[in-house]
Amino acid sequence: MSYSYEKLVKKATYLAVIFALILITIKLFAWWMTGSISLLASLFDSSMDLLASGINFILIRYSLRPADDNHRFGHGKAESLAALAQSAFIIGSVAFLLLNSVKLLSRPAQIDYPLLGIIISSVSVFLTLGLVLYQRHVIKLTDSQAVKADMLHYSSDLLMNGAVVIALILSWCGVIYADAIFALLISCYILFSAVKIAFSAVQDLLDKALPEVDNANILDIASSFSEVHGIHDLKTRRSGPMTFVQLHVELDDNMPLFEAHAIADKIEKLISQKYHPAEVIIHQDPISVVAKEKSKLRERF
Repeated sequence: MSYSYEKLVKKATYLAVIFALILITIKLFAWWMTGSISLLASLFDSSMDLLASGINFILIRYSLRPADDNHRFGHGKAESLAALAQSAFIIGSVAFLLLNSVKLLSRPAQIDYPLLGIIISSVSVFLTLGLVLYQRHVIKLTDSQAVKADMLHYSSDLLMNGAVVIALILSWCGVIYADAIFALLISCYILFSAVKIAFSAVQDLLDKALPEVDNANILDIASSFSEVHGIHDLKTRRSGPMTFVQLHVELDDNMPLFEAHAIADKIEKLISQKYHPAEVIIHQDPISVVAKEKSKLRERF
């Protein structure tokens, strides 16, 4: 595992926790002063962000531990567990926001000090934007699943803060239902985001294959050697920062074992460089054996 991956991902989790604490503090003050339900929804979302970032903070450090005797494939799945835990917390708690939003629709309330809420929400927008841009930079360099999940939280928070500013301005102008409507829309968006995170995390835990474009690239690398007559049984997956690749290459029957091993080593090296960090395993099959197996399969069906 590269040092830069570890350094970038750790820094991203540090900043997420710090920013979440700052946002909670200023939003709590703003909600206390204004009584805005949309600000309460935003405060609640930031609280969930802090909880999620705290989970990331712990589990990412666990996922970065090297492989040991009991975890031969490393601890990378902890990143997916972190993302799944984040979504579970949010899905279980967003009902509170939905109920309060519906209640306020039937009994709209006047907001106190709307200008204060607008100023604080605007500050939250700029702070969150800075964090999201940095997380996007980290994802571009590391493709970390846990940081992706965290960025999705803060991206929704960014939209939420913007929505809160609009709701407060409309309420200030006398549109009494604006606060409740925006709070309801925000709650639905949070729920949608949480379900999306959960689905992605479950797919990673179930060892979903790499995207088709990556599988095609791997096949292109292996087939670029003239000695390779065919490729089959390609299996790929991700676990945290690590990419795992397994495949069979078909070689001449009479090729010396030493030469076959050297070709497999070259293919493994090229794939590992392309998808670093990666663990690549290549099995060498005599071409006649593969042909016989294919013939038996055709006869069976």
